[in-house]
Amino acid sequence: MVRPTDLPSEPGDVAGAGSAAGASSDSEDGSHGLTEADLDPDPIEAFRAWLAEAVAAELPEPTAMVVATATPEGVPSARNVLLKALDRRGFVFYTNRTSRKGTELAANPRAALVFLWKGLERQVLVTGRVESVDGDEADAYFATRPRGSQLSAWASRQSSVVAGRETIETWWAEAEEKFWDTPVPRPPFWGGYRVVPDTIEFWRGRPSRLHDRLRFRRSSPTEAWVLERLSP
Repeated sequence: MVRPTDLPSEPGDVAGAGSAAGASSDSEDGSHGLTEADLDPDPIEAFRAWLAEAVAAELPEPTAMVVATATPEGVPSARNVLLKALDRRGFVFYTNRTSRKGTELAANPRAALVFLWKGLERQVLVTGRVESVDGDEADAYFATRPRGSQLSAWASRQSSVVAGRETIETWWAEAEEKFWDTPVPRPPFWGGYRVVPDTIEFWRGRPSRLHDRLRFRRSSPTEAWVLERLSP
């Protein structure tokens, strides 16, 4: 299980999420629903509050999110990754830049994120453009990873076809030998992506499929957020 201490501890990151401020304290059956007054008017703060409640509820992998990307031709792909940082700029995750998602983001820098906290009858959908995390920030995060994970970043040719498991284990052993007596640096092909949101939608499960959906949207990061209710 991912715990708050596994996330960056800088001010404004995920681990600093507040508890119940700006979030609904409804029962898990969703019968009390979600109103506009239940959410902080800043959707980033509203998200922090919901994430903090998911962590407090000890839900499995509360920072897990589906990341959906697409080719310029519109061919989609999706996978689960972990949210590693959050501030007013956006939602951050890390990966191999030569992976399928990395190559798709290079050609089509937009993505959608989905967080599902089924135990709370909540999910959040984020859409927006994607930008690369700068090298210093990526280096700082990479230094916090377990050594085995650092070595795996060097060993993995993510998304490439391999002859068998033995090939991957050989690459890992080569990385282990290369860095056996030194700190493992961040590979130049590995880094972070930040999804800069233009929509953040909060979903609350309700009986008879009459769910509550509240969406914040804006046209650019300099504009104010607009809150609107969507039909379930």
